[in-house]
Amino acid sequence: MCATCGCGDDTAALIRVPHDHQHAEGHEHANGPEHQHAHHHPHEHEHGPQDHEHGPDADHVHVPATETVSLELKVLAKNDRLAQRNRAWLAERDILALNMTSSPGAGKTTLLERTIRESGRTPIAVIEGDQATLLDAERIKATGCRVVQVNTGAGCHLDAEMMYRALEALDPAPGTLLFVENVGNLVCPALFDLGERQKVVVVSVTEGTDKPLKYPHMFQAAGLVLVNKIDLLPYVDFDVDRCREYIQSIHPGVEVLPLSVSSGAGLSTWYDWLATQRRAAGPAALEDAAGHA
Repeated sequence: MCATCGCGDDTAALIRVPHDHQHAEGHEHANGPEHQHAHHHPHEHEHGPQDHEHGPDADHVHVPATETVSLELKVLAKNDRLAQRNRAWLAERDILALNMTSSPGAGKTTLLERTIRESGRTPIAVIEGDQATLLDAERIKATGCRVVQVNTGAGCHLDAEMMYRALEALDPAPGTLLFVENVGNLVCPALFDLGERQKVVVVSVTEGTDKPLKYPHMFQAAGLVLVNKIDLLPYVDFDVDRCREYIQSIHPGVEVLPLSVSSGAGLSTWYDWLATQRRAAGPAALEDAAGHA
């Protein structure tokens, strides 16, 4: 049970999406993080008083608020430890991992499809997160990109353990650009570090100018904010400049890029940002991983 939102975490399913590929010369397969434990994933659940058997009056047991706070801190602390393990593994292999977050329907999958198709020779892999179905993973697979699906069931976010299992299954080659498309949700994904280098938040002009004010934690965690579907601005009530002001009031200095995946407007700036992030990975990422230890 996720103490931050009450969603379940025992129903997540990792689904391998078949793909045809050849590894680059010298790249060994099946070398995920701490791969010697690939088939043993003990779950260190934190049990509060409510997890034990109770008598006939179990339905009326009241758990003090302090217990809930304590459990939440333990859940997040454990996740942060696992995220650091992922971050170190990615850094050692010069893999740039970006955690893509948004509300449902903001355009994350469409953005990734176009980015992959226009990436040239850049090796790209994707981890897809959804509560159910393989729909988005199948769309990514159609681009020729390697992808693995994580279905979270009742869960509303990916966590570091899910990321760890997905990395084992995907086994991205050194130098890969790895996109993690998180579950469509602007709440819990802000709290759960996956080991990524940056969180990229995607909003669309159809969602309302005040979105950053309603979900400040997500925008505070963002390393980049993309304002998508600007081709629809003539038809919706959305103020890009005011939205930018709201974002900056929450996270001063964060970069905000308006774009349209449909028309292609602003995509060159997105690709330039990706190139800058790739150059900053490698040694800098290793230092960052060490700093989080």
